[in-house]
Amino acid sequence: MKRGFANRFQVSLSSVTYAGNMRIWLLLVCLPAIALAGQIFTRDGVTDGDTFYLAPHAHVDDDPVLQSWVAYSLTRSTCQLEMGGENPARNSSYACEFTARRHLLEAWDAQRLEHGASDDYLDTLLRVREAGFLDEYTVRYFARKHWQVPAEVNIPAFKRWQKQHLQGHRPQSRLIGSWNYRDE
Repeated sequence: MKRGFANRFQVSLSSVTYAGNMRIWLLLVCLPAIALAGQIFTRDGVTDGDTFYLAPHAHVDDDPVLQSWVAYSLTRSTCQLEMGGENPARNSSYACEFTARRHLLEAWDAQRLEHGASDDYLDTLLRVREAGFLDEYTVRYFARKHWQVPAEVNIPAFKRWQKQHLQGHRPQSRLIGSWNYRDE
């Protein structure tokens, strides 16, 4: 009797067809536990924290595009920290975003000249700056309702320029690192 049960049991396991689905299910079930074990806190899909940690690979990878986005990430996170509050990761202002994009372009300009690099998005953003619309670009693509925007930002003029020069454009933001809570 035991032998018959064992054979039926073995036969039923020998034709397992749900292994792929089971792995995906296990990953989805375990993902929250993995995230909590690493002390990553999110709310509304945004990483929270009071400390910005630069991604480890940013210290050793000298890719010009990556290093330009590192400049953006550090500038933006520093500004967010200077704004203060309980959760700096959630801070946002026109000044922070504009300054970070300006530093992104300064870094990219230097990197592309030094390495002869090109990047579709960053090269397009350089053209936006050269046309005198970096302020407007920042407001048009990244503004939040609570931002205080300078009066000289000319969105109608930018929209006219945008129609000719940015057809099908997709804005980007890349944070090279993550927010987390400091161990105390």
